[in-house]
Amino acid sequence: MRNSFLRAIVFWLGVFELLAGWRGWRGLSWLGQRRGVLLAAPLLLVALAGMPAGRARRTLSLILAAPVALVIQVAASSLRNRALDPLLRLRPGPHSDRIVTDLHIEMSEEYLPAIEIGPAAGATMAVCLLHGSGDHKTAYTWWMVDALLERGIATLLIDLDGHGDNPRVQRFPQITEDVTAAVSWLRKRYARVGVLGLSLGGCVAARAIADGVPVDALVVMEAPPRLQFTRADMWREGRALLRPNVLTIFQDSTTYHIARSWSTTPIRTAISTWDLIDGLDLLGSLQRISTPLLALYGSSDAIVKPAQALQVCDALPPGATFRLVPGASHLTLFLRPDIQQAVAAWFEQTMAEPHE
Repeated sequence: MRNSFLRAIVFWLGVFELLAGWRGWRGLSWLGQRRGVLLAAPLLLVALAGMPAGRARRTLSLILAAPVALVIQVAASSLRNRALDPLLRLRPGPHSDRIVTDLHIEMSEEYLPAIEIGPAAGATMAVCLLHGSGDHKTAYTWWMVDALLERGIATLLIDLDGHGDNPRVQRFPQITEDVTAAVSWLRKRYARVGVLGLSLGGCVAARAIADGVPVDALVVMEAPPRLQFTRADMWREGRALLRPNVLTIFQDSTTYHIARSWSTTPIRTAISTWDLIDGLDLLGSLQRISTPLLALYGSSDAIVKPAQALQVCDALPPGATFRLVPGASHLTLFLRPDIQQAVAAWFEQTMAEPHE
């Protein structure tokens, strides 16, 4: 039985390597993408040749070995690809295609931690990216940064009050001052400035812009009118991460790097996120915005459900664009390469057009 179990593990390792090589998931391959494709097939043949003849015993061995093999695959691929760290693209200094600068933007109280990523050739347009609740400025933002850079658009990543390296606590209405400070800083350096707000960041951006912060374009992604979700909804969101179009994150990341990017300091609050969302009044804010606006939501979002997304659609000002993305969830919408490219293209086109 032990020999059968070991061969079943080898079988699954061969399957995982073939899958990683076929899909281009370098971060999930422990043999190396090209070598994995060449060696995985022999692994499968060797494993199957020594498996027991009985169907029941073979099936049992394969079932028991699958999770063990998956753990080995994840651990071995993370160890082998230690240098495959996407956060290196956000490390301060000159890079081949960009210049990254670590910043402390002055505010009336404390400062705003930020990272500016500009194309090496320079730029006339920039986008400030506001993360969601519990996140920080570098949490899975490198793909959107890449998409914007490809179109010659600089990005400013900031830590919202109470998050990441921001020394301020989460308060209302003070949190909207983050947008005021970031946009003011960008306005001095770029001809066109846009804002991209994700979830809580979308609510903060909408309120600040409705209250008068001048921007040339605004994208709101999966921002909630109110927080209404259960633990079961959170589990649904977690399962959505296993969809194939999300696993493209392993093209340039390992499981270790993905997990490390998720970790951050606890939110420091003087107001709960639930009460903060209510105070920001997303629906009322959107109605007061005249800036070109794109609102993106996921049809499978378990946190901001489609019914809430339609409330946002109804509150949008004339001329705004609303899109409900099929199959996208709260955690996966921002990670999808097609959405990243669509957002970058919208910013490029919108900010290049003259507006009154």
